[in-house]
Amino acid sequence: MKRKGSAIWTGDLKTGAGTVSTQSGVLKDQKYGFNTRFEDAPGTNPEELIGAAHAGCYSMALSMILGQHDLTAEEIATTATVELEQKDGGFAVTKVHLDVTAKIPGADDETFQKAATAAKEGCPISKLLTAEITMDAKLG
Repeated sequence: MKRKGSAIWTGDLKTGAGTVSTQSGVLKDQKYGFNTRFEDAPGTNPEELIGAAHAGCYSMALSMILGQHDLTAEEIATTATVELEQKDGGFAVTKVHLDVTAKIPGADDETFQKAATAAKEGCPISKLLTAEITMDAKLG
């Protein structure tokens, strides 16, 4: 399975602008720029998109693991806070914190905590955040 996201950027870092889109079309030409990333202006940025992807992936992974214990959540609400910090002369995503609240009929805290930890360690986006990054780059 392969999924695509794309971005177009024009101009310099501070005054330039870009758009991001997804293969499904759910995001199409959504604007982003220096001000949406570093100055809290309205619009999107890569870090919040990573946060949304991580929260969604984690919630699905937790649902799967709960199912292995014959448990079904009424609701799993996850917020992923992604921290971008200046580090070593550049910027780096240094932390992601997951806040999870779940309503699971019949679940005890020990089972839930084990499932929550397994989902944190096993969801594909959690694994991606430490993955090797490869690239094909072409000048067009």
